[in-house]
This record gives sequence, structure tokens and C-alpha cells, in this order.
Amino acid sequence: MKAVITVIGHDRIGIIASVTGVLAKANVNILDISQTIMQNIFSMIMLVDVSNMNCEFSEMSDLLKQTGEDLGVDIRFQREEIFTSMHRI
Repeated sequence: MKAVITVIGHDRIGIIASVTGVLAKANVNILDISQTIMQNIFSMIMLVDVSNMNCEFSEMSDLLKQTGEDLGVDIRFQREEIFTSMHRI
């Protein structure tokens, strides 16, 4: 199963390291990643494989949300099919 992670907020050191560290500990594989900074606003979207994740989806969502709060950014974790449905035109 795949999921989409979005990260948005003011740029600072350690955002990518913190997010990918949480994913690595949970055995989540990053399939694709796009990151940019526009006028000090950090934006990242990741497509990840959660097939071998060693925790529940809701637990990972909570871990990423807490990581975002610690970093001062907004992190959202959604199943790919929900993300796709929400962003259909």
C-alpha cells in the first residue's frame, strides 16, 4: 500500500532529516520525493510504501503530526487513494 506525505511550513534546518528518520524507524520506504523552498516557505511531498510499516497507520500519522509540531511545520499523512480522490478535478 502507498501513502502520500505532505510537509509545509517555514524553512529550517533538519526538516527532511527529522521526517525521514521517523519513516526509517517505522520501516517505511520512500518511493518518490519532491521538495522546494519558495521565499522561505518549505514544501515537500513524498510518495511512500507502507506495506512493511511496523506500526499502525494511525500511529504513524500521530508520530508525523508530532514531528511537525516539534519542527513548526504541518505534516499530513494520507493513503494514496484518499489523497488522489481529494485532489481530483
